[in-house]
Amino acid sequence: MKFSLFVHMERLDAEQDHRSLYEEFVALCEIADKGGMHAIWTGEHHGMDFTIAPNPFITIADLARRTSNVRLGTGTVIAPFWHPIKLAGEAAMTDLICDGRLDIGIARGAYSFEYERLLPGLDAWGAGQRMRELIPAVQKLWEGDYAHDGEFYTFPSTTSAPKPIQQHPPIWVAARDPNSHEFAVANGCNVQVTPLWQGDDEVETLMGRFNEACAKNAQIARPKIMLLRHTYVGTDEADIAQAAHEMSVYYNYFFAWFKNEKPIHQGLIERIAAQDIAANAMLSGDVMRANNVVGNAGTVIDRLKTYEAMGYDEYSFWIDTGMSFERKKASLERFIADVMPAFGE
Repeated sequence: MKFSLFVHMERLDAEQDHRSLYEEFVALCEIADKGGMHAIWTGEHHGMDFTIAPNPFITIADLARRTSNVRLGTGTVIAPFWHPIKLAGEAAMTDLICDGRLDIGIARGAYSFEYERLLPGLDAWGAGQRMRELIPAVQKLWEGDYAHDGEFYTFPSTTSAPKPIQQHPPIWVAARDPNSHEFAVANGCNVQVTPLWQGDDEVETLMGRFNEACAKNAQIARPKIMLLRHTYVGTDEADIAQAAHEMSVYYNYFFAWFKNEKPIHQGLIERIAAQDIAANAMLSGDVMRANNVVGNAGTVIDRLKTYEAMGYDEYSFWIDTGMSFERKKASLERFIADVMPAFGE
């Protein structure tokens, strides 16, 4: 099983400026590269300081000059915000810049906050339909001389300019429901999954859906599947308990953004009272510790060995947690030094 880093600029309040946030983001990426991780993933979001990532291709182009070994992936671009010709060309240009190290994760998107600003009236179903039309079109644009007449996009014969170094940069589809798994496998795409705050029963369910999709498309070479989980490698009990609490705070804000009900000012959502966080049993520190990968190196290794045995090809260390840069850095360094060696090459 390979290991990657999933990372964005993020803040819950205006205390830290964006420039220093980016410097910290780059520092974490450089640690991942030098530490032997397989890939770095960073995504696309708009108008949200919770996840600052307006164009992952710009970020990846910068990381291409700051890293040497890791693959660089979009985790993920939001399909309905892209035209196939634009996505094919920008992805190909980025693949040139990073010497063929690009992977492209694509999702339908998750936040109605973004839908209502970039494509008013869009919902998750419509976003998913756009994604299903977009991906095959991008693949054919890389091949060249492709005309398209679909429900959402229509254009005459076009070739991606430029073409990527890789004939077909790997495409990863963020999948949860069985239909998404089947679409990904049928179209020769890898799969990204995350159980979010849920436990390992959900991890098993997601793998089951992937295996069923592969069985239904037995004529297609089995693609890869990546598991994305919030992760913290701690030292002592107090450190681990603090990390679990920080993840609890993070997920309370995640769901506040997802529900799109609280006021937003200057890209920041209204603060959530400490007593409200404490009262949310579904996202308590104990739940975070039980469900996410939080513990000392031995505990983390045991959890990851379970995922490896399930058949996951890649495990992505989701480091966005609202905690300080120093705590993220220390956890990542412990992961590289104390966890990854247990998995060999």
